[in-house]
Parts: sequence; C-alpha cells; structure tokens
Amino acid sequence: MFVVLTVILIVAPFSISAIVLGTVFGTRFTTDAALAYRLSDFEGLKAVRYEFTSNNNQKLVGYRYFVDGVAPQAVVVIAHGFGGGGHNSYMDCANYFAQNGFVVFAYDATANDESDGKAVGGLPQGVIDLDYAIDYVKSLQEFCNLPILLFGHSWGGYSVSSVLNFHPEVKAVVSVAGFNAASDLMLAQGVQYAGRASAILMPYVNAVENAKFGKYAQATAMDGFANSTAKVMIVHGGQDTTVPQQYGYEIYLREYYNSDRFTFVYRGDRGHNDVYYSDQAINYIKQINEEFSSYFEGVTLTAELRAKYINEHLDREQWSNLIDSDLFGQIVEFYRSAL
Repeated sequence: MFVVLTVILIVAPFSISAIVLGTVFGTRFTTDAALAYRLSDFEGLKAVRYEFTSNNNQKLVGYRYFVDGVAPQAVVVIAHGFGGGGHNSYMDCANYFAQNGFVVFAYDATANDESDGKAVGGLPQGVIDLDYAIDYVKSLQEFCNLPILLFGHSWGGYSVSSVLNFHPEVKAVVSVAGFNAASDLMLAQGVQYAGRASAILMPYVNAVENAKFGKYAQATAMDGFANSTAKVMIVHGGQDTTVPQQYGYEIYLREYYNSDRFTFVYRGDRGHNDVYYSDQAINYIKQINEEFSSYFEGVTLTAELRAKYINEHLDREQWSNLIDSDLFGQIVEFYRSAL
C-alpha cells in the first residue's frame, strides 16, 4: 500500500502537469482573418516571403519588410506574442521600423499562421524558433551582415530576452510586456485562475518542460542579460494582469535600475495588449467594441455575421495606426544608440 501510494503521489502531479501544458499549448493559433493586417494598409511597405526550418525540421515562414530607397542601418527581428496567431498583428510595428531606417524580419512561430506544427508545445518553443530565425537571418545575403536588433511583445518579450543566452552578438533588445522565465508566466496564470495552491504544481511543470525543451526551458531573460552586452529596453504596463510586473519588469529593475545598458519605460495606465498603443487607438478600440455590442444586442452572433460586420465597419486607416508614435520614436532612437 505504501509503495502504491508513493507512486500515485509522484506520478499524479506529473500527469496533471502534462495535461495542463497540453491543454494550454496543444493547439495551433491563427490570426483573425477579419482583423488581419494587409500589406496595402501601409503605404510604401514591401514584403518578401521566406521559409526556414526550426528544431524538429518544421517549416517556419517569415517575411522581410522594407521600404524602397532606404539603406537599412540594421535588421530588426520581431518575435510575436502568444495566442493571437503569428506575426501579422505586429505588421504595424514592422512598418514603423521599416519607415525609419531599418529592415525587418518577422516570422510565424511553430504552429502559428503559415508555419508548420500541430501544436506550440510550450513557451520555450518561442526561444527555439527565435534562435533558428536569427541563425537564418545571419545566413542571408540580403541582410549584408547588418547588426541584429530584437523586438518582442509578451511571449516575444520573453523570447527576445532569453535568446541572448544563445546569441550574445545581438546589439539591442526591446522587450514589451515580457516575463523572465516560462515558469513565471505559468505561475502567474495559475495563481490568477486557480489560486496560490497552483504553485504546488510548478516543480512538476518545470520538470516536464525541462524534459521536453532541455536548455531552452532553463534559459531565462536574466541569464540572457548576464550573457550579453546588448542594450536593453524594458516596456511594461502598470495595469497588466496577463504578465504582472513582478514576473518581469520588477525583477529587471531591481538588478539593472542604475545600469547604462538598460532603459525602463513604465506606462502606469496601460495593460498587456495596449501597452504600446496611443491614447487615440485605445479610444478607437473602445468605440468599436461598444458599437459592436450595441449592433448585435439580442442577436445570435455567428462567425459569418461577425466577419461581415468587421469588414463593413472597421476603419482600416485607424486600425493600422494603433501604435504610439512617441514610444516607437523612443525605441528607434534607442536602437540607433546601440549601433
């Protein structure tokens, strides 16, 4: 009986952890077609499609974004966030960088949009894919040995920081709403939805991810910063409940608040997704959400009706200009200072 009980107590937490990870990461993610950006939304922006492989020989799709007549100072590699599909949601960011003296490489991570994969598998996959993306960019003649800069939001913010463990040659990193370690975000979400008792499972979650992802699961942003001389900008919102600041921003601030390498941008009135949006953009999103709710009040909403409404009512000019140009101007100057 003692042996059986011991086996149950050991095996059960691992099984539960594997189930939780499979539930969260065991699927593909695609961009909402009705809200997806189009190249035509951005005047003068051009794109070239590429294919490269990641760790399990899965095909990843990326795009080089550029503007004719601009001699790029560096290449900005963009790592996208989790759950909304691939890099399409960050095409407005790519456009800003391309319009301001850079060439951009943005890609879809495993099991997102155009890239292969039945499931993301776990947060460390983002670091793996970025590692392979940087190697691929360095192999392309089109980038002419340009300095490499990184930009990431949320999952991407964690990835661009942690990947410094494997690419100390990166010149500068901008991490927006990022977190220090994969386990940090799992803990933050677990506490939010299941209370502090969820912390009991964390050693088992970590063990499952370590077995699956090896060195990538163990890599953290803090380790990456220590392994690199890259300049780092940390942007975080004070109202962020997806990645509470104690799981990233505060950790970095305690260690590097007086470091010349680091720039901290704290936006106290911003949340997770709107942290880099302008006030005008936030007001517009609030407006369209209210109009949408009012229009469909008492109506059985279908995917077809929703898509039709968006296609007919979305102001694409406003939709493609959500980013805060003051913040992005600061990011551009930060990048230039690192070159």
